[in-house]
Amino acid sequence: MSSALFVALVLPALAGAHFYVWWRTVRATTSPGSWWRRAGTALIVLLGLLLVAAPPGERALPPALATAVGWPGFTWMAGLLYLTLALLAGEAVRPLLMRVARRRLAGDTAAEDGRGRSHGAGSAPGPDVPVPASADGLLASRRLFVSRVVAVAAGTAAGAAVGYGAYTALGPPRVRHLVVPLARLGPEAHGFRIALISDIHLNVLVGRSRTRQLVDLLNRTEPDLVALVGDLVEDADVKVQGRAAEPLKDLRAPHGVYYVTGNHEFYSGAEQWVRFVRGLGLRPLRNERVALPGFDLAGVEDASGADHGAGPDYEAALGGRDRDRAVVLLAHQPAQVTQAARYGVDLQLSGHTHGGQLWPFTRLASLVEPDVAGLSRYGDTVLYVSRGTGFWGPPVRLDADPEITVVELTSPRA
Repeated sequence: MSSALFVALVLPALAGAHFYVWWRTVRATTSPGSWWRRAGTALIVLLGLLLVAAPPGERALPPALATAVGWPGFTWMAGLLYLTLALLAGEAVRPLLMRVARRRLAGDTAAEDGRGRSHGAGSAPGPDVPVPASADGLLASRRLFVSRVVAVAAGTAAGAAVGYGAYTALGPPRVRHLVVPLARLGPEAHGFRIALISDIHLNVLVGRSRTRQLVDLLNRTEPDLVALVGDLVEDADVKVQGRAAEPLKDLRAPHGVYYVTGNHEFYSGAEQWVRFVRGLGLRPLRNERVALPGFDLAGVEDASGADHGAGPDYEAALGGRDRDRAVVLLAHQPAQVTQAARYGVDLQLSGHTHGGQLWPFTRLASLVEPDVAGLSRYGDTVLYVSRGTGFWGPPVRLDADPEITVVELTSPRA
């Protein structure tokens, strides 16, 4: 996103969300000039500044300071989202609570001064019964109470969502098993197992220990081949995140460990990362293919590489091959399947989407884009999109569990 677009669109939206949150959680729940109002205002301003500073701080700040800014700043991205949604839901409840408060106050006032109107045996005053002027102070007090109840409930809901989402994002990914029959797969490749991992997103919040955890999980699946389909890092140079990626050298698979670039490699400098992972023993597939027993494995550069002079070349990767052999394509973005289908690819393995990462985006995205996660088909081409193992921005995943997928290929000729 360009700086001008960020200033013109994103900053005003963030400012509006922060003002709304401040209005409902601070101004509506505290007394003017009170310590609580000053503290609450300062906290929301500080969180807003950290949120804005966290993304550029990943590259601009020293690593230790970037991490110190990143944890509260990126976490507050999710916190702001869920607190805003919870407060908006509270807007529907607030009038009902105030109606109950007004009815009770009117009933109490009528009972006290003996001037209440009769509403029939056992009935309560109606919702439109006027509250005497003498009760204005009590009504204001109950309005404050309602505002505090809604704010606390919204804060609790948002905190629970962020807490659970952080536990999910930072915990071990689940290992999924998927069987994909390919009509042209050679019988010698029947049962061939590809361990698919994508979107690790090494960044200022996760590092070497996370990579070690993923490597151990991958090795325990005992795959025939490991495929890493892009976005190994978020936005960092090798000199900053290279040590965090080093455990990848311990990946073990009889037919090798393969890698293709993602968009974030190009944001970070793809050439340096390609050289680095090659030094760890991974084989980059840069618009090329290799012959394996029973099928071909191909890989193309990420589509964003076109802006950096290294875009995908499907002809180089897929042209001139034996059409009687099945081909599995590694491509970071699901949208690349359009070109893959034209070249008769049997199976494309992708990532990029994180499965939406955060509810409600997980649901909204699937309404307009069928390739957010899982299996789909384009003509004779099968597409599988992994939800990935990492996260972009907030260290939170809600309704989109991280995953490693073991794809087992089967042949009808076996």
